[in-house]
Amino acid sequence: MATTQPTGRILLKNVRLAFPNLFEPTTVAGEGKPRYSATLLIPADHPQIEEIKAAQLAIATAKWAGKAAAIVKGLDKQDKLALHDGDTKSKYDGFPGNFFISAAAQENAAPTVIDRDRSPLSARSGRPYAGCFVNASIELWAQDNSYGQRVNAQLRGIQFYQDGDSFSAGRPADADEFEEVTEGAGADDFA
Repeated sequence: MATTQPTGRILLKNVRLAFPNLFEPTTVAGEGKPRYSATLLIPADHPQIEEIKAAQLAIATAKWAGKAAAIVKGLDKQDKLALHDGDTKSKYDGFPGNFFISAAAQENAAPTVIDRDRSPLSARSGRPYAGCFVNASIELWAQDNSYGQRVNAQLRGIQFYQDGDSFSAGRPADADEFEEVTEGAGADDFA
């Protein structure tokens, strides 16, 4: 009887986006291969926390069989699981009191980035942005190589869910903030 391996795919619903790098692959501090990335902030009481923990264990079990529980316990103590405690990044807005997942995709595997209606978004659309809420498709995978053992998250896609308070740099102005300018206007605007 064949057994199926867990896929590790999770659709995280209504999580907050931080450090989005969704449209152009970049390196970290000029080192390593360019990649796409995003950090997903998840409230401590989010209904999918247990699903994430169970998926991490399932991926570890598929990779390390009978040693998975001990390995996961050790990885958790070393903060080498996909789900992290946000209090460890307390200097950043939105992290304290939450969990987070940092997910990445290789430069040849751009994540899908869509709006609520599933239409494609681009960098010019101004969304998604750091601080908004998104649905995020990730896939957990177990690493076991010369860089060590970990459970990581691959970024598969982001769907804009709703606006939120922007982190740091802010959002571009909305067209509704401006008045229509008519021909010949201007000189009297500041009189």
